[in-house]
Amino acid sequence: MKLLVTGGAGYIGSVVTAQLLEAGHRVVVLDDLTTGHEDAVPAGARLVRGTLRDEAFDVLDGGGFDAVLHFAAKSLVGESVEKPGLYWDKNLGESLALLDAMSRAGVARIVFSSTAATYGEPESAPIPETAPTRPTNPYGASKLAIDTALAEYARLHGVGGVSLRYFNVAGARGAQGERHTVETHLIPNVLKVALGERESVQMFGEDYPTPDGTCLRDYIHVVDLGDAHRLALEACTPGTHQIFNLGSGRGYSVREVIEVCREVTGHPIPAAVSPRRPGDPAVLVASSDKIRTELGWKPELDLRAMVSDAWTFIRSR
Repeated sequence: MKLLVTGGAGYIGSVVTAQLLEAGHRVVVLDDLTTGHEDAVPAGARLVRGTLRDEAFDVLDGGGFDAVLHFAAKSLVGESVEKPGLYWDKNLGESLALLDAMSRAGVARIVFSSTAATYGEPESAPIPETAPTRPTNPYGASKLAIDTALAEYARLHGVGGVSLRYFNVAGARGAQGERHTVETHLIPNVLKVALGERESVQMFGEDYPTPDGTCLRDYIHVVDLGDAHRLALEACTPGTHQIFNLGSGRGYSVREVIEVCREVTGHPIPAAVSPRRPGDPAVLVASSDKIRTELGWKPELDLRAMVSDAWTFIRSR
C-alpha cells in the first residue's frame, strides 16, 4: 500500500514508518519538524515538510494513497494546561484539516494515534474501552474530540477509522527512539541519571495505595505499538470507527521501573522522594482484551526489553 504518515519524524511515527517500509509499503512522511527530527525519518520514506493545514491535500491529491496513519500532535499535558488554545488548534484543528483533505482526495482509511488520557481519572483498572471518557486536561480533551470527529466522518462520509488509545510508550527500534526537547517520560529521565546528565530521579509520592507506595503505570514497547498500528490498518472498515486500547494489562510501579533501569545500566541511580503531584492517579492500566480478541494483537516485549532498547539508543546518541 501507499501510506501517508503524519508526524513520521517523531518518536512513535518514525518507528512505525520503519516497520511499514520493512513490510513492503511505500511511505510518505508529512511533518513540520517542530518537535520531530529529519534524521529520524527512515531511509526509503519521502519526507514532506509542512503542516496538515497547508500540505495535506497537496500531498494526498492524485497521489494514489491507500490510507493515513496520523501521529502528528502536541502531547505535553502541562503545556496543554498552560496553552489550551494551542492544543485545540494544533490537535483538533489540524486533524479536521487532514480529514477534509482525505475526503477531497478520496482517501478513506485512517489509523489515529489517540491516548488513554481521554479517560481522565478512571473509576477502576484495567480500563476498558467502555469506560467513561472524562479527560482532565486539554491534551486529552483535544484527542477525544478527534475521536468524535472520526466517528462522524465514518458515519457521514464512509471513512474507515481506528483510534488506538495507549498510555506510556517506551523502548527504541534501531536508530529510532525518544529524542524529546522537553522530556517528561520516566524511563528516559531515569536513564539520564545513569548517563551522568542528572544527579537523581524524582519519585512523586510514596504513600499511594499500591504495593510499594508509588504510582503504577502501564508501559508498552514502541515495537509492539507499531505492530498494533499495522493490524489496525488492515482492520479499517468503510463507514466504521473503532476504538482499541493498547496496554500490557499490568502496571509497573515507579520503584520497579527505577530498579530495572539500575539492573540494565549497572548504575546505582539515586532516587529522591518529592511530594505527590496534584491529579496523579494511583493506578493507570489499560485493558487490551478487545484488540487481543478481535485483531489478535498482544504485547511481546517486557519492561526489561523497553529499558534495554532505550539504553542502547540513548548511548548511541
